[in-house]
Amino acid sequence: MAWIPTVAVADARGQLAAIYTAAIRRAGRVFNILSVMSLNPPVLESSMALYIAVMRGPSPLCRRERELMAVVVSQANACRY
Repeated sequence: MAWIPTVAVADARGQLAAIYTAAIRRAGRVFNILSVMSLNPPVLESSMALYIAVMRGPSPLCRRERELMAVVVSQANACRY
């Protein structure tokens, strides 16, 4: 298994701290999929903007359908999150 260094919530500063705070407000915690990008906050911020656009932006699919597709793809890829 790969090991990727991450920045803990308690150690986050500046832009990363703001991103972590928003994640905690939104989901109640910082999921690993976010923390693995913590060494490059601009990339993390761009990744979150893409996710929010895909999951919450205008679409012919409702939010529930998008979430269901994400779960099915995660399951097919054996993702644990």
